[in-house]
Amino acid sequence: MNKTAHYLVVDGMLSGTGVRDAVEGGWLTAPALGISDSLGDEILAWQQRYELAHFRTYTNSNEVDRLDADGLVLRQKLAEELSQAKVQYFSSAKMQLVIP
Repeated sequence: MNKTAHYLVVDGMLSGTGVRDAVEGGWLTAPALGISDSLGDEILAWQQRYELAHFRTYTNSNEVDRLDADGLVLRQKLAEELSQAKVQYFSSAKMQLVIP
């Protein structure tokens, strides 16, 4: 990702990558974002856990709350690594933008 301001959303939506472009749409991979391998791995693992919760139809509210809390932490880490980016968090389970 270039160093100019960019708008991103951490989002656990099914079949996504965990990070999407808020303006142009589409999912972004860790290599395309230029983030560290460790953060890319964290996002991938979180995305996989979110997908499992989706297949359980988000019936466990504690699991959803935990996933959203972890997603907010990932949002913060992504914002720190991509300091020029504006990063938001969207809860796919609750279908709402979450303001930290």
